[in-house]
Amino acid sequence: MTEDEQKDVETPEEASAGGPEPQDAGPVGAGGPPPPAVAKASSGEVPPTPPPASEESESVDEAPAAEDVDEAPAEEAAEPPAAEQEEAPEAPAKPEAPAEKKKDVIPGADLEPIAVEPEERPLSAEEQARREAEEEEARAREAALTADTVEEQPASRAPAKMEGDSRYLATGKRKNAIARVTLLPGKGSFEVNGRPIEEFFPRPLHQTTARQPLTITGYETSVDVRVRVHGGGISGQAGAVRHGIARALIEVDPELRGELKRRGFLTRDARAKERRKAGLKKARKRPQFSKR
Repeated sequence: MTEDEQKDVETPEEASAGGPEPQDAGPVGAGGPPPPAVAKASSGEVPPTPPPASEESESVDEAPAAEDVDEAPAEEAAEPPAAEQEEAPEAPAKPEAPAEKKKDVIPGADLEPIAVEPEERPLSAEEQARREAEEEEARAREAALTADTVEEQPASRAPAKMEGDSRYLATGKRKNAIARVTLLPGKGSFEVNGRPIEEFFPRPLHQTTARQPLTITGYETSVDVRVRVHGGGISGQAGAVRHGIARALIEVDPELRGELKRRGFLTRDARAKERRKAGLKKARKRPQFSKR
């Protein structure tokens, strides 16, 4: 039997399988090994049937490559679909913070003013005398307020001796105050209306004013002073006591007159408050004038 006849004859296995197996195209050498399908058929094994070409192509299309699978989620995460972008509501714009109102700055406020000293005109003799009197009065007022009095230098001569039972009387006045002074030999006690001077004149200024004649003459520790004073105020009474003591010391030692006179202790200080006039509020103060 020839080879062609053998090919035409179907074996029972091929008949059950549905026909001969298709062979690969191409010449087959007579002496070469049989194809794998033929070898399996001859051995009795049935080769699996390959899937149709259409199904293979569909499976290949459905299974994306590994690179495509890895890149797709990243692209989706980076760019959401256009439909989702359109549907997403727009976020409301944040209201801009109102700009702070600038404070009204006055131009040139940070500049330092230039002090222009006015030209001083020469003062007349009357104005110069008035200014000197005002300065002197201011110094006296300051000394009175601070109670800083200049210590009087005592007289160089020794005080006169006084008999044991002698008394020297004098009267001093200042404003509306009247003081009756009595000097007695003693050790320097000072009483006013039966009380110590520190109690009657609590301010050191008034105490110093009343003791001035005794301090400058050196009789401060050699006589006792008894004073009865009435009228006026505390300052006027201190001046009246000083005036009375100065007059009494002249009775003790007439040579003290020049020293006491030079310091002004023997002069009656006539300065007093000016009386009120009719139609005025005080001595010279007038009511406010109204034109309408």
